[in-house]
This record gives sequence, C-alpha cells and structure tokens, in this order.
Amino acid sequence: CRRRSRRGGVIVAKRKITKRTNGKRVTQGSLLTSNERSRIKSIGEPIALLLGRIGFSPDALTLVGFGIVLVATAQVAIGNWAIAAGILIAGTLFDGLDGTLARATNRVTAFGAFFDSSLDRAAEAAIYAGIVYSASVLGDTQMATAAVLALGIGSLVSYVRARGEGLGVSAHGGIAQRAERAILLIVGLLAAGLSGETNYLLYALIIIVALSAVTVLQRILFIRAALATTGRRA
Repeated sequence: CRRRSRRGGVIVAKRKITKRTNGKRVTQGSLLTSNERSRIKSIGEPIALLLGRIGFSPDALTLVGFGIVLVATAQVAIGNWAIAAGILIAGTLFDGLDGTLARATNRVTAFGAFFDSSLDRAAEAAIYAGIVYSASVLGDTQMATAAVLALGIGSLVSYVRARGEGLGVSAHGGIAQRAERAILLIVGLLAAGLSGETNYLLYALIIIVALSAVTVLQRILFIRAALATTGRRA
C-alpha cells in the first residue's frame, strides 16, 4: 500500500515493504525493517548526547565519522582487512550520531543533511578505492572489477533516489540500501581477513553488485508508479 503526504512541497510516497505478523517478518523490499533501523540508531543516542555536551556539533561528528572511514580505507589498501572491518564497524555505529545529535538538540539543517550525504558518498568511494588498490597489488583483476562495479551501481542507487526527489518522489526503499551494503562489505572484509581467503571478499562484492542492481530497479519502478499515481510529468 502507499501513503502520500506533502512535506515542503515534495510528495513523499511510501510503500509498506516490511511488517511483522505474529512475531514473523514479512519482507517485500528491504533486508532491514524500519523498526530495526530505528533501534540501531537509538543505541547511539546516549553517545551522541554525551558528545554534544562535550562540545561536538552535528557537522563535527560527520567529519569525525568520515575520518574513521579514511583510517579504515588505509587499512584496506595495505591488506589489513580484518582490522579494517573492525574500524568500519565502529564507523558504521558512529555514522548515525550526527543526525541523532541534530534531532535531539533541534539543530537539523538542510546543509547538515547535504553535508552528511555528500561525505557518505565520499566515504563509500574511498573504501572501494582502497579495495581496488589492494586488489591491484595482489594482481586480482576480478576483485578490482567487482569493487568498481559495486561502487558504480551503489552510486546509481543514490542517484536514482536523488533524481526521484527532484521529480517530487522520495524513494528510500530497496533491498540493499547503504546500511545493508556496508554490512555485507564488513562481513566480506572480516571473513577474508581472518581466513586469508580473498574469495570471501570477492563473493561479498558480487552480492553487493547484484543486490544494488535490484535496488536500482526497485526504486525506478517505485518512482514510476508514484509519478503515475500523482499524474506528474517531467
């Protein structure tokens, strides 16, 4: 089903993709439910508030989170994949603190959202660049190719959403959003780093590519349906 509302002149069309029935998950479009995402974010709320009391602003937390990813990128590039996975776990948990602090202190701004989204894309590009470099050192062209494809199609997921918002439709769903892709990448890095078997990372990248492509298609179909419902034309 769909629910439509207007926020700042933008039509927000949401398709109910997950629900729980008698304790069981019924998944139609995403690996994580909205409730699970909310619970994950709530874990960091006390930390965000503490950092805010120390003097950090939401934008400062965004920069710190980006810095953590750059440290992980350096570890990926030199082949310390298990260490990189550990750092990325910390970075992923830290990622939502800026938004949490902004909401809790009533400092949500359009620039903050833009800044956070921009650095998210830069962080994703940095990690995959580190993988490409590490793969090139190992002479693994398959892994390098998979990493490039994962970055490219992952970026297309974000582009389709942004283009949809430009047409007045907000499409946030899909089976492999950024959080899901990050989890898959961390699992691949950790498995490959601990076992010494590089194919684990290759398999994770291939899964990311496939699920990202599905997500692009899901969002395109969702936006088409929403535009047909509203009758809007480009």
